[in-house]
Amino acid sequence: MSKNSIEAYADDLEKLENYSEGFLNHQTPDKFNYRQLQDFVEWIASLGFSAATQARVVSGLKTFYKFLLLENDLKQSPAELLETPKLTRKLPSFLSVEEIDSMIACIDRSSAEGDRNASILETLYSCGLRVSELVGLKITDLHLDNGYIKIVGKGNKERLVPIGNVAKKLVLNYLNNVRVHLSIKKESEDILYLNRRGGKLSRVMVFYIIKDLADKAGIKKALSPHTFRHSFATHLVEGGADLRAVQEMLGHESITTTEIYTHLDKQFLRDNILSYHPRNKK
Repeated sequence: MSKNSIEAYADDLEKLENYSEGFLNHQTPDKFNYRQLQDFVEWIASLGFSAATQARVVSGLKTFYKFLLLENDLKQSPAELLETPKLTRKLPSFLSVEEIDSMIACIDRSSAEGDRNASILETLYSCGLRVSELVGLKITDLHLDNGYIKIVGKGNKERLVPIGNVAKKLVLNYLNNVRVHLSIKKESEDILYLNRRGGKLSRVMVFYIIKDLADKAGIKKALSPHTFRHSFATHLVEGGADLRAVQEMLGHESITTTEIYTHLDKQFLRDNILSYHPRNKK
């Protein structure tokens, strides 16, 4: 698993430890029963954690107890019957092409950081990358002559993603005219996007770059780097792209994850559904 996933699951086990210290007199995991684990999950919910976080906690508990079974520390898992909270599927927020263009237009291209930021935004939007995939993108994974970049996604799964001419041009400009002038740290020599100190760009920094440009462009939506990934997928589906192809580009394991973007095509709904309603017929 990725470093972030490992940290998240370790943090969930720490929550269990804190619960044990506070309510069960430092009881060890092998002594928990089903009812106590159910109370723990309800305690997590009472702290205000989202349904998604609660679901991850339950999933982590089940896997942790399966591990204890494999290690012969237990004969039966008390987590086996834990129920996962139902997750509501929210329609993701996305930007219009005009809003993306307005944000990119607000970038001060007279500075080195401006050229880098323009390349970042265009690459996020043109390739539909997760922010972790963007900051981890390596120069050796760029196959610009062939119009592709190699992405290492969740679970270290690799995929090839086409890169458009606009993004390609901005990446080459950043590589040839900006990055070459940086004093690059040893561990970041193959990393594409760097901060001014020559180190790997952080995910938080990409968030701040996007928030600042959204403010300058007068966009009031709550944005994150993931908004560009949603915009990428939404615009492809609206343009008639094959859903399986979009799934491949996004690196979704299941087509059902990609299907949410079919609900965002407002023009399709208007033209093909509302026109059949009796009140809209002439």
